[in-house]
Amino acid sequence: MKGIAALGLAMLAGACGLAGAAGPQPAQPATVQSNKAWLERLPFGDRQDFEDAQRGFIAKLDSPTINAADGHVVWDGNAYAFESAAAAPPTVNPSLWRQAQLNNAAGLFQVTQRLYQIRGIDLANMTIVEGDTGLILIDPLLSMETAHAGLELYFKHRPRRPVVAVVYTHSHVDHFGGVKGVINEADAASGKVKVIAPAGFMEEAVSENVLAGNAMSRRAQYMYGALLPKSPTGQVDAGLGKGLSRGTVTLIAPNESIAKAVETRRIDGIDIEFQLTPGTEAPAEMNLYFPQLRALCIAENAVHTQHNLLTLRGAKVRDAKVWSYYLGETLRRYGGKSDVMLGQHHWPTWGGERVSRLLADQRDMYAYLNDQALRLVNQGFTPMEIAERLQRLPEPLASRWYARDYYGSISHNGRAVYQRYLGYYDANPANLNPLPPVETARKTIAWMGGPDAVLEKAKAAFAQGDYRWVAQIVNQLVFADPQNQAARALQADTLEQLGYQSENSTWRNAYLTGAQELRQGVSPLARKGTASADLVQALTVPMFMDYLAVRLNADKAAGKAMTLNWTFTDLGEKYGMNLGNGALTYLADFAYDKPTAGVTLTKAVLDQIGTGRITLKDAIQQGQIRISGDPGAVASLFGMLDSFTPSFNIVTPVAAQ
Repeated sequence: MKGIAALGLAMLAGACGLAGAAGPQPAQPATVQSNKAWLERLPFGDRQDFEDAQRGFIAKLDSPTINAADGHVVWDGNAYAFESAAAAPPTVNPSLWRQAQLNNAAGLFQVTQRLYQIRGIDLANMTIVEGDTGLILIDPLLSMETAHAGLELYFKHRPRRPVVAVVYTHSHVDHFGGVKGVINEADAASGKVKVIAPAGFMEEAVSENVLAGNAMSRRAQYMYGALLPKSPTGQVDAGLGKGLSRGTVTLIAPNESIAKAVETRRIDGIDIEFQLTPGTEAPAEMNLYFPQLRALCIAENAVHTQHNLLTLRGAKVRDAKVWSYYLGETLRRYGGKSDVMLGQHHWPTWGGERVSRLLADQRDMYAYLNDQALRLVNQGFTPMEIAERLQRLPEPLASRWYARDYYGSISHNGRAVYQRYLGYYDANPANLNPLPPVETARKTIAWMGGPDAVLEKAKAAFAQGDYRWVAQIVNQLVFADPQNQAARALQADTLEQLGYQSENSTWRNAYLTGAQELRQGVSPLARKGTASADLVQALTVPMFMDYLAVRLNADKAAGKAMTLNWTFTDLGEKYGMNLGNGALTYLADFAYDKPTAGVTLTKAVLDQIGTGRITLKDAIQQGQIRISGDPGAVASLFGMLDSFTPSFNIVTPVAAQ
């Protein structure tokens, strides 16, 4: 890794044309032409979204920069000042440039009577509802610092009243992580502040990123462009918003749950009809309708972009048919009685007819993606063939700005439908047991005449603007020999041009991050962990044990067997754990008669170990963990666990363990 990180300008010289510098390169002629063609493809004269994005604007933050207690910048509102230029630079797709400019609308906005929003200071929005005596906050952003700054901005322009309720619309962290910036845990625990969430929220909020969390976090760096500079040749947007804040992620457990399909509650004089929409954009999600205000909060089920059926960071595939169904139900229930629809991303939509049309269009969009992908599946087409055939939605949907590919894309969503129904295997036996990437690459390059011959042809294809093919074949060169600097430089230049051309923000971010890491190596920032103490502490004991099982190195465990009885005195829970055949399993409410060892502790001590505040050894020595039976068994088990690096390679082969 040191050799890769130390790559310099000279080592990258001579790949092709403009390549040679370690930094970003200009848009090539093929990219300039491709981006210029977009201006004729879409209705750029339609300025309604720009009017909506500014409607109801009250004020910006006094300072564009939000800092954490230790001084580091959590959010920099000036980072995207370069996007004030009306015309897109040659290095940015004009359609994405338009979305990036819209997402720059930031500050406090009034949506309608009693409804306000904080927008543009984090990836998501925080909605503020004025009750009779206090405030109802919907989705307190990703970071404690941005949520606090947003609420203080509201208080500067509206009466300072207590928060009486917080509502989490769904289980994604950008919609709850800032909660301790607006309320404290004691008020929630006492019931002074209602914390309301859809059924299943806590399990989904902490489970999605646990078992594959290290890989998801690393992939998210590519998806959101977190390691890229904010510039016309770097990160310009994240589709749903500008990007992720870099503050403290917190979590306060709900003290009230919405469990019925449709449930109405009055909170501080405000009637709210909650509509559960499980399995849509998130496993646990709900919409909110305010009958007194004729306002619909659509959570993240409808946004001003096509969303993901399978996010590039990785997740379980979402069900487009279920998503479409619930949008249809929402349209049926609320379409005719909503004067405004606000989401927890982007800007609101005003007017009953426009609200209904957006809901209907997005309903049809997800239905189209699901059904047309399955139609092609049943004709025998494979994932990439489906992606090529579903390049464009039907008109007029294709020309609706809120159906464009800024976050999800037709290409990867079509493949996601295939994966949901049929999995990774395309049924061609040639793909049943292929060689692994590095061996495939080495043999491929050798059969094609060796690195020099392949590189010469790839340079010619690059000059012709055949970037998709160059990226595909030069990837083989890089994997065959990661130290081939000419190949790395050409691949970086190629990914960069693909990024410049992309309408999709996450594709752009992925391409440009790959290019940056090929030139400069993996950034030290990529090595930072992302799990917060609150999220680790929210893990249930079974989740923690599942995670131990994922970390078990079967080679280290080969030929070893043991049973452990775990007793959690504060929870009154017991678990019987078994190690055998390289697998770690457990049973709840069970204890082995003759265990190898018994482990007695509290969940609080387990949390301290999970957050790194204390080691297993110290906890045992300090008497916080009591061991009966074989005193070395627990230490032996923990010695068999892998620790995952958060900075594994992506555009070059993963280093051998």
